[in-house]
Amino acid sequence: MINNPRQPRNIPLGDIPRPGVIRSRATTPRRSSMPDNLLAVSWRLEPRDYVLAHLLDQHRFLTTDQITAILYTSPRTCRNRLDVLRSIGFIDWFMPVHPRLGRLPVHWVPGPLSARYVALYENEAAPSSRALRAARDGHASAATRIGHLVHADGANQFFIDLLTHARHHPPARLTRWWSAAQIEKKTKHNSRPDGHGVWTDGDREVAFFLEHDTGTMSHPARAAKLPGYLTLQEEGPDWPVLFWLPTSTVETNLHRHLAGETSGVVVATAARDHAADHGGPAGPVWKVVGNGRRRLCLADLPGPVGKEGGYNPGPPKPEDDPLFLLRGDPPPVRD
Repeated sequence: MINNPRQPRNIPLGDIPRPGVIRSRATTPRRSSMPDNLLAVSWRLEPRDYVLAHLLDQHRFLTTDQITAILYTSPRTCRNRLDVLRSIGFIDWFMPVHPRLGRLPVHWVPGPLSARYVALYENEAAPSSRALRAARDGHASAATRIGHLVHADGANQFFIDLLTHARHHPPARLTRWWSAAQIEKKTKHNSRPDGHGVWTDGDREVAFFLEHDTGTMSHPARAAKLPGYLTLQEEGPDWPVLFWLPTSTVETNLHRHLAGETSGVVVATAARDHAADHGGPAGPVWKVVGNGRRRLCLADLPGPVGKEGGYNPGPPKPEDDPLFLLRGDPPPVRD
C-alpha cells in the first residue's frame, strides 16, 4: 500500500513528533518547494482557515488549544489541519522555551500566504519577504522576554473563553475583539489596555477594556493605570476597565486599595480561581469597585457602547466580529 503524501498526518499530542520519529520530505516539504501565491493553494483553503489568518494577524499568535476551542470540535482534527496549513506556507509555528517556565505549548503565527491574504483583504500592499521574515523571527524572540508571552497568552485566553462560552450558549456573542495595537489605531488615543471587547447576551450589551493581570504588579501600579482611562473617556467611550486577576486574595486587596480613591473610572474585578467554578469571564464573577459585594455577569456591567465620535469608535461593525467570515451576516460595505 502506497501512502498518499498529501494525506493529513496525525500529529502526536503536544504538536511535536514522538521520540525517534523523523519527518519525511513528503510530509514536511522544504520552504523552497512551497507555493508562493494564494491562487496556487486557494483550492485547499476553507472558511475557518481565512478566519484563523485574520485572528493571527490581529493577535500575533494563538496556541493549538485556543484555536481548537473556537474553530474545531476535535483536537486531532485541529492539529491535522494546522499541519496541512503549515505545509503549504499558509501559517507557521514556533515552540517557545521560557527562561523560567521551560518549554511552552506550540504557538501558531502568520505564514507568508496568510499575511499576504490579510493584507490584500484589507486593500493594503502585500508585505515584502524581508518584512515577513522579520515578523516571523520577532515572535520567537518575544517568547524569551520574561512574562511577555505568558501575559499575551493570558489576555488572548480571556477572549477565547468568551468565544467558547458563546459557542455553547447562544445568543451570547463577542461582537468585537481588539488587541492593544488595534485599540490605539481605532481610538487615536495612547491608552494601552490589553484588549477591548463588546459582549452581548440577549438584549444586554457591554463594551469594556481589559487589564489582564498575572499577579506580578503592585496595587499602586494597578491604580496608576486609571488616570489614562479617565482622559480617554472625557472625549470618548465611558467603558468599564476590567481587572482580570489571578486570585481572590489579590482581588480583595485591590478593592481595599481602591476604596479611598475616586478615579472617575468604572472598575470591575474578577479572579480567575473564582471564575473557574462560576461560568468563566461571562458568568456572575464581576464585582464593581465601590458597589458592595454583589457580583454581576459580564453582560450586566455598565458599559454602553455609545455613538461614534471623538475617541469613541462607536458600535461594532459586522467585520469586527472575530468569527465574521463564518457568520451569515451581510458582507461589509467597502469604499
